[in-house]
Amino acid sequence: MSDHHELSTENPELIREMLLGSGYAEKAIDYYLRREHMGSLPDANQISELTGQCGDTMKIFLKIKNNIIQEAKIQVLGCPGAIASAMAAMEMVKGKSVEEAAAIRDGDVYKIIEQLPDQKQHCIRLSIKTLQQALEEYTAKKVASS
Repeated sequence: MSDHHELSTENPELIREMLLGSGYAEKAIDYYLRREHMGSLPDANQISELTGQCGDTMKIFLKIKNNIIQEAKIQVLGCPGAIASAMAAMEMVKGKSVEEAAAIRDGDVYKIIEQLPDQKQHCIRLSIKTLQQALEEYTAKKVASS
């Protein structure tokens, strides 16, 4: 499926139809196609990476100032479910404290993206596990430097 990125930029309606037929909600498809939070942050003060059991990999970049997440970006090597979940999770954490972001759970992301195929539910878990790992590593570094 090496053409899928090409198709998503050249013919988003074809991708939308395919994903709707596979059980994705419109909201999840919008996150997948827009990819607003995809990328890196050169001034991030926390970068963490995690690979899921399915082989999808997420690398998260957080800019945290005064315990508030100012900016969040993520790079995703994975399926539409992984990308949609990661985009929704990044949107949710902006402006939240480290503690508030750490309290976000799979169900919170699921409510935002509305529907993924059953076999893609693990994508939501991977996005949350990647976020939680980043927050735990950030907190540990902060404690160690105090």
